[in-house]
Amino acid sequence: MGDISPERKSGCGLMTTVFGRHSQRSKKASSTGSSPIPRSRSASKEVVYVDPPSRNVASRSVSNSSCSSNNNNNPQRRNSNETTMPRGMSKNSNSSTTQGYVNQGRRVPKEVVGISGELDTMINDHQKSNSKGSTFVRASSGNVMLYGHLGNLRQGAKDNSYSNAMDNYNQYFENANSNVGGNTKNVSSINKETHSSTKLKGENTGGGSLCRAISTRMDPEQLKIMGNEDYKNGRFAEALSLYDAAIAIDPKKAAYRSNRSAALTALGRLLEAVFECREAIQIDPHYHRAHHRLGSLHFRLGETDKALYHYKQAGPEADPDEVAKVKILQAHLNKCTEAQRVGDWNKLVVETSNTISAGADSAPQIFALQAEALIKLRRHQDADNVMSKCPNFDVDDCTKFFGPIGNANLLATRAQVDLAAGRFDDALEAAHKATRLDTNNKLANKVLGKARAVTGARCRGNELFKASKFSEACNAYGEGLQHDPYNSVLLCNRAACRSKLGQLEKAIEDCTAALNLRPSYTKARLRRADCNAKLERWEASIGDYEILLKETPEDEEVSRALSEARVQIKKQRGG
Repeated sequence: MGDISPERKSGCGLMTTVFGRHSQRSKKASSTGSSPIPRSRSASKEVVYVDPPSRNVASRSVSNSSCSSNNNNNPQRRNSNETTMPRGMSKNSNSSTTQGYVNQGRRVPKEVVGISGELDTMINDHQKSNSKGSTFVRASSGNVMLYGHLGNLRQGAKDNSYSNAMDNYNQYFENANSNVGGNTKNVSSINKETHSSTKLKGENTGGGSLCRAISTRMDPEQLKIMGNEDYKNGRFAEALSLYDAAIAIDPKKAAYRSNRSAALTALGRLLEAVFECREAIQIDPHYHRAHHRLGSLHFRLGETDKALYHYKQAGPEADPDEVAKVKILQAHLNKCTEAQRVGDWNKLVVETSNTISAGADSAPQIFALQAEALIKLRRHQDADNVMSKCPNFDVDDCTKFFGPIGNANLLATRAQVDLAAGRFDDALEAAHKATRLDTNNKLANKVLGKARAVTGARCRGNELFKASKFSEACNAYGEGLQHDPYNSVLLCNRAACRSKLGQLEKAIEDCTAALNLRPSYTKARLRRADCNAKLERWEASIGDYEILLKETPEDEEVSRALSEARVQIKKQRGG
């Protein structure tokens, strides 16, 4: 399968044709992976359903950091259904003899109860020996923290009792771990293998090590079962953490990788989910479920050739209806390519919308293509709205998946939209990244030059305006407009200068041009209303004030101006 897989081919098929045109490079970019939302059909097969909890069995707190001890020596065998039964438990055996329960009906191994008891004993021992009487509060079975050391809450005199306690606990579990048979990875190796994406910001390293130390004492199959239960109940971050722990113990199990991909998809991290599916298929090239999941991800990312390939490799997991949907999506992509080729921007806007509606709801190239068409049509506000809906994947992940040339094109389009919306710093940053990825990208270099010129002109104009040098400021903004004649921010700023200089008609023209580009540009509308009021064009002024009041009904200044304009128009008509 290795040589014929589209994963190993360069370029992105139709997507490269549609979106790779800006570069002069003849070599196509290689694609790599993607991420969001699980398909209900495949996700349902990843889940383990358990019996209701027994009331007389010990429980653990619901936390993705809780783990149990077990011997990991037993060999692993591949299970295509990804939902193996707990070790030592037959389908018909009484589950209460081998497993404890957690509240909300989650089943965990009996060994967890033992670890919980160890923690309780350690806490009690610390309390007895601590003369200051500090109290432990259990946040979860894998996270112990001294009460009084939670951020700034009840912060007392500083001491190192918390760090000493955590060091003791880490040392305890490291020693305990060294005596466990089978898989005896130490804490540091688990820390390296566990994916950083599951770490919470500000997580205490001691607590994290403690959790990972406990996780090394547990059967990865049990972690997967617990993760499946979290996934079934919509606790995707918790499920991801448990799959991570299982992978840290046994990184060569395809089912763990596939389940992790499902959790990443549910969290909206499609590119990471693609990479994880590829890992699963590399481990087991005939893993039907991973192929099916990867096909669905490529479908949502607008990569129809790869979607069809993996659906064909999915065997019994394949669905003829899904294959038919891919072919419909392919037809829409062909229409997008043709509309772009002939420069029919209105048609391109329509066809990209159809493509997104047909299933490519997470394809950044399609959103960027639509935004570019809207920029060509000088519908800057619509372009900004489109890019706000575009999946915001990590830059490195995008480069890995779309290749440097493909991602440079995406960033160049984003820079254009940021510039049109007046986000000059963001535009410069995106354009810089694009040119670093592809130094020969004509669009990226053009946008970077424009962003530099416009940003510089705006800064000079603002400084001159603050110094009440309105004529010089007007000229500075005008220089920026020579590089970008349809920049709404520069137009509005020049209108402010012209208003100060008494050039009200010209100020109104600039405000109108800015509003044609961005109808919701509040400053431009307010400035135009004020200029019309000064010219005693009360009807035009009232029209703008009414729109502003609908957008900001709490604005007292606008309300007063509207009332004044209505009084004046009554006087004018009465006269």
